[in-house]
Amino acid sequence: MKLCMIGTGYVGLVSGVCFSDMGNNVICVDKDERKINNLKKGIVPIYEPGLDELVKKNLKNKRLSFSSDLNKSIKKSDIIFICVGTPTKKNSSAADLTYVFNVAKSISRKIKKFKIIITKSTVPVTTGDEIEKIISKNLSKKLFEVVSNPEFLREGEAIRDFMYPDRIVVGTKSNKARNKIKNLYSPLISKGSKYIETSRRSAELIKYAANAFLATKITFINEISNLCEKIDVDVEDVSIGIGSDKRVGERFLRAGPAYGGSCFPKDTKAIVSTSDKFKTNLSVIKSVIKSNENRNSLLLSKIYSILKNKIKNKKITFLGVTFKANTDDMRDSSSLKLIPALSNKGAIINYYDPTGYKRIFSKYKNVTYSSSINEAINKSDLIIIHTEWNDFKSIDFKKYSKSKKLIIYDLRNLYSRSKINNMGIKYYGIGR
Repeated sequence: MKLCMIGTGYVGLVSGVCFSDMGNNVICVDKDERKINNLKKGIVPIYEPGLDELVKKNLKNKRLSFSSDLNKSIKKSDIIFICVGTPTKKNSSAADLTYVFNVAKSISRKIKKFKIIITKSTVPVTTGDEIEKIISKNLSKKLFEVVSNPEFLREGEAIRDFMYPDRIVVGTKSNKARNKIKNLYSPLISKGSKYIETSRRSAELIKYAANAFLATKITFINEISNLCEKIDVDVEDVSIGIGSDKRVGERFLRAGPAYGGSCFPKDTKAIVSTSDKFKTNLSVIKSVIKSNENRNSLLLSKIYSILKNKIKNKKITFLGVTFKANTDDMRDSSSLKLIPALSNKGAIINYYDPTGYKRIFSKYKNVTYSSSINEAINKSDLIIIHTEWNDFKSIDFKKYSKSKKLIIYDLRNLYSRSKINNMGIKYYGIGR
């Protein structure tokens, strides 16, 4: 099939590349010409394992192309995917749909024959209705169908999630659109992926409800970990015990920092905003948001306690600063709260992350990027394991503790407390 992905951010680029790898002809469109020119050369703007290789492979096979010409790209395509950002509005918790609606207006002026228009962007309930109204102002309804087909891609595992999805959700009442989309996804359905056909509004809500529930699981186990620290219980035991119940499930029950990234913070706020609009109280999700916002303050208090409130001139190392492993995404990462707070108290901070230097910390004079784990850890007073990269799972801390008393604060519980303590190193974990 001939597909057009509007927006080459995380969702548009990963989805477009994977669709092309399934044998479709895909044009990825973006108004950022510099980004498009780089992509034409196989230079990928985001860190996602395996994506570089797939881009180069499908460029070579001429199934994948990149363009800044929206008009030509729409003309060449049968199915158009809207994959632009839906950030949180300033001074509001609602999703900013400016980019989505601008794309809809552009599409309405460029369609000459029947097209299926699919929202891949995460959008609030009734957004599809609004898109339909916008396009209908310039176009007969016979020439288009608006469909909701939310993405469920985890950063760091997006290619696998696309190729082997838990479910494919398609929201439309149009048989014509339904049949074409089912055919598009048939290679994945034939491998056993669950295919769910529903209404457009249901599909929109499924995405938000799923993210809100996962955010709730993370927040729940983080709160349980707070209790564990007070009563000498290991939260890892609790996670295994409750996660083994099939009704609960073990995923997203790992205690750690506040949730972050491109989805959970903005999507939990957006679903609450939608509930307010329709005069419904989502009190559980509101509590989740509040608890997550307080999480960084609790972690900072713990760090102050570990260092006995003597922060000035203490050498603190952060291992990892992204919100999770296998991504370079810094959005709403706990490090964006923890590092500035410690810096402002006079700590000397080194950080190492496999995805490299982060410009966002350049405004702090006492925050330095280290090019290796060894360089970052050397002569540290406190090591904070912030992100669960594989690089940090088998460090020989003993060799760093010979010259001084070393303290480790493991925000991901990657290490055994008893083993680290037996090395003569003070160890603190989450919920331990």
